[in-house]
Amino acid sequence: MIKKIFFIIFIIFFSIPVYALNVPSSVVQRESFSPIVERVLPAVVNIRTTQIVRENPLMDFFDKDDPFYRFFKRYFGEIPHEYQQKSLGSGFIISSDGYILTNNHVISRATKIRVKLLYTGEVYDAEVVGSDPKTDVALLKIKASRKLPTVALGDSDNIKVGDWVLAVGNPFGLNGTVTWGIISAKGRVIGQGPYDHFLQTDAAINPGNSGGPLVDMNGKVVGINTAIVASGQGIGFAVPINIAKKLIPQLKKGNIVRGWLGVLVQNVAPDMVKFFKLPDTSGAIVSQVVKGSPADRAGIEEGDVIIEYNGKKVNSATDLPYLVAFTTPGETVNIKIVRDGREIIKHVTIGKKPKKIALEREKESRLGITVANITPYVKEEYNLKIDNGVVITDIREGSIAYLSGLKKGDVIIEVNRKKYQVIYNVCLNCPSSHLSVSRFFWYKQRNHSLQHIQGICSSGSC
Repeated sequence: MIKKIFFIIFIIFFSIPVYALNVPSSVVQRESFSPIVERVLPAVVNIRTTQIVRENPLMDFFDKDDPFYRFFKRYFGEIPHEYQQKSLGSGFIISSDGYILTNNHVISRATKIRVKLLYTGEVYDAEVVGSDPKTDVALLKIKASRKLPTVALGDSDNIKVGDWVLAVGNPFGLNGTVTWGIISAKGRVIGQGPYDHFLQTDAAINPGNSGGPLVDMNGKVVGINTAIVASGQGIGFAVPINIAKKLIPQLKKGNIVRGWLGVLVQNVAPDMVKFFKLPDTSGAIVSQVVKGSPADRAGIEEGDVIIEYNGKKVNSATDLPYLVAFTTPGETVNIKIVRDGREIIKHVTIGKKPKKIALEREKESRLGITVANITPYVKEEYNLKIDNGVVITDIREGSIAYLSGLKKGDVIIEVNRKKYQVIYNVCLNCPSSHLSVSRFFWYKQRNHSLQHIQGICSSGSC
């Protein structure tokens, strides 16, 4: 009996690994990534930067508004402190004559940039040809006496969630480190800039990896490793290489030109679906059209819902700025909108984005504030770190809101226990009869804290 029990246990124990290894052959057929690494690694470089930092040591102890700071400044003047700050990053060579792609944040404000080729140990001084902070892409150039090894650029639009990728770089100065994982998601918005469209990967990315290549199984670059979620595990982000490919010719000229449609858009909230006669929450609601803009000339109106841009589905308000920005000015695109439940196609000739856009301000509320929806453009203008609510764009001195401590740039997120995603209400259409707001929450941009006021409005004061 005991022998039979041991025999059964023996069979079960050794059958488990066999069952666990019963996976599709396509997954296990690759024995090694070394052929890919051998092609890519010679083109990966180590980037070392030096930055001269000038600051006042008093700022470590006092704020500029602090009376002690003003006292020291009055009697002792500014006390500058200067020191060198060094940092590490990665990059990869895209042409044999020495052009290198990396992240803008790797080289921004650097006074000296040195590039080291990993395989040969050669070190070169590099110059910044062009950079784009809004997409975190930069192009460098080194002068070598020979043709340099390069890496091929792939197509980030065609890569799929679940595809294997390799992250190559110099984390913590450990040259030529290679990690592997998969594409976890596409089109991620992480608040880095107005054109966020990141690839997410679980391939290990660490400080020093920034600017290095994320490559597919064909050895082609599909992304530029950029950021991680420090508090998580296996959550890294890369700029899609197609963004960089569109920027390279402009970076070489030192001038970035983006497409412009001329609309402010917002997401479709669940309670808006029925009102706009939509099947679901996909799309971007046009909340404002800039007068004289390409959208205005094409007949796009406030209240239209953009659901498709030149054949590509618009899932949310964050999709549209990305699609428009990387459209060549002068190109005519087809934009599908929903108006009163009917689908309409508008033919729009995309313009060149101006440096400043004149926006119509919303009607001042009875609180004495002017507010606007948090759109990608508004978020960029006010440097907002929050997506929900409405931003205060102006405030009347001496008003209830002013006396209560609200300031321009603060974000209203809740009134009377009602959360606000868009501009509708928030005391804009307060009834003339008695109104009392007992709880008023807002997001304070100045120190990124959540504040609240009790009893901001009394009878008829809104």
